[in-house]
Amino acid sequence: MAHVNAQPNPERFALKRTIVLVGMMGAGKTAIGRALAARLGAPFKDSDHEVELAANMTIAEIFERDGEPFFRDKEAQVIARLLDETPSILSTGGGAFLRDDTKAAIAERGLSVWLEADLELLWERVRHKDTRPLLRTPDPKATLARIMAERVPHYAQAGLAVAADPKYSIEDMTDAVIAALSARPDVLEVQNA
Repeated sequence: MAHVNAQPNPERFALKRTIVLVGMMGAGKTAIGRALAARLGAPFKDSDHEVELAANMTIAEIFERDGEPFFRDKEAQVIARLLDETPSILSTGGGAFLRDDTKAAIAERGLSVWLEADLELLWERVRHKDTRPLLRTPDPKATLARIMAERVPHYAQAGLAVAADPKYSIEDMTDAVIAALSARPDVLEVQNA
């Protein structure tokens, strides 16, 4: 009989506000969001997926047919709706946190957490994917660097920042996010079992 070395989690969590993961494409918002939701016993939602469901189109198709400004409007509407639902872990698209109205809605009804990764780590994670419409350029790494330079000042306004380390596993990064959230009992209450 195989034995599984499972450590019982002595902590329980009460999520009081939606935790909104922000950051660049490739920062791990979806992977960390799923792991965080599982650890906290909270629903996981992805704003890109929700926009695709609402539009019945992929993000790339929306960009191609209607353009980025149209997509950003729909994205802002979806995020506002999700913030009004049961507290959850919400992964957002890389450009979602650029809009002042979205930042204000998140600050009022949730908590933004910036998953902060450097350019080399981001490039390593996104360079083989063709699902990133903004990187469909002759020099995608230079495009990624330019986008990052434009967006970092916005991400720096997040309620919390958690630095990604290339050596971190998904579990390590999830631990780092939970450690950062432990300083925010207005968002996440840790209840010892």
